Amino acid sequence: MLEFQQPYFLFLIAVILILPFLRGGLKKVGSIRYSHAQLAGKQIGRGKSRAGRWLVFLRTLALISLVLALARPRLGYGDMEIEASGIDIVLAVDISGSMQAMDFKMGSKRVNRLQVVKKVIGEFIEKREADRIGLVAFAGEPYLVSPLTLNHDWLNKNLERLKLGLITEEGTAIGSALIMSVNRLKGLQAKSKVVVLLTDGVNNMGAIQPVTAAEAAAALKVKVYTIAAGTRGTAPFPVKDVFGRTRLQNIPTEVDEPTLKEIARITGGSFFRATDTRELEDIYDQINQLEKTEVKLKHFTYYRELFFWPLLTGLAFLLLEYLLANTRLRTLP
Repeated sequence: MLEFQQPYFLFLIAVILILPFLRGGLKKVGSIRYSHAQLAGKQIGRGKSRAGRWLVFLRTLALISLVLALARPRLGYGDMEIEASGIDIVLAVDISGSMQAMDFKMGSKRVNRLQVVKKVIGEFIEKREADRIGLVAFAGEPYLVSPLTLNHDWLNKNLERLKLGLITEEGTAIGSALIMSVNRLKGLQAKSKVVVLLTDGVNNMGAIQPVTAAEAAAALKVKVYTIAAGTRGTAPFPVKDVFGRTRLQNIPTEVDEPTLKEIARITGGSFFRATDTRELEDIYDQINQLEKTEVKLKHFTYYRELFFWPLLTGLAFLLLEYLLANTRLRTLP
């Protein structure tokens, strides 16, 4: 953004433009001077000399340029700094084999649970631009996908890397995943520390029980929101028949709702159940509303001074006028 630090000097430009006409116009200065009016009589009616006009024109440009320099033109570069109240969030995502169940949809297309979860979490991250967010994936053991970061572009790239089979240890280690998530928040001086844990199974791996992990979270003032994902009873899983063709087969599924509810209760969080894509989106929207971040914006403007250029231009015009007035457009006595 271009602006002038001393804009009141710009009024002088109007004076400079009007002054030549008040003094008789640009033709006021002649290129040949006569000592007596009678000597100029013979020149009446002949074409007027343009030399004087050029000299006045150059001087006018020089003065305008110098006035612009006095007005101190400068370019402003706006900048904004975010001051957040500070909510640190760790997203813990189940990527065990049961997440391949295809009971969720994206549009009209049936997809597996993990594909929908990645999409919904990505949208949640976009809404939390002022928060530090980390990502933990788990199956039979937990895996730190991303530490807490404000670089959400980088976080989303790591989210995209999540896939079934990334963790070779089969099973569902809810307790171990929760402890890893809590450890990422331990010792941080955030206004609020939150874990959002999503699973579609039952804790059957790991040395730490989920309730024990929840008690540790509560001691460190970490709030845990738990989400049970998937349809109740049975869910369609992709299986291959004897001919190698993939087809869907309904297989019984189980998620430990009582334990997830207890984790939320102990830590002061909430429990949610998502049986389809719409419900899962609503759950993350609710969590987003429950954990509001107060954002303060500081605006800064950095300036680049430009007065040197009109100053240099004005001096160049003055020099040019001086050279022409004493050479090619020299006035004679």
